[in-house]
Amino acid sequence: MDCKQLALLKEIMEISFCLVETNLYLDTHPTDERALRIHNTFAKKYDELTNRYRMKYGPLMPTSMSKCPWQWIESPWPWEIDYSKCD
Repeated sequence: MDCKQLALLKEIMEISFCLVETNLYLDTHPTDERALRIHNTFAKKYDELTNRYRMKYGPLMPTSMSKCPWQWIESPWPWEIDYSKCD
């Protein structure tokens, strides 16, 4: 995994965390329009980033479509990634 791929993966993980947090907040504050706008902004960014990742590096999840051969198995497992190598 090169540094560009790792940077994109980290950004996806950050946006994913924000989506979970805004989702939890909206579960208890469903009429908060500002929070919903923030959540939707993160959702759009997440879709853009994950689409870019899939196009360049292959599937992020086993539920994604794949070229032949099955690409999912080619990616390193999360515990195999050295997240500090490009800091």
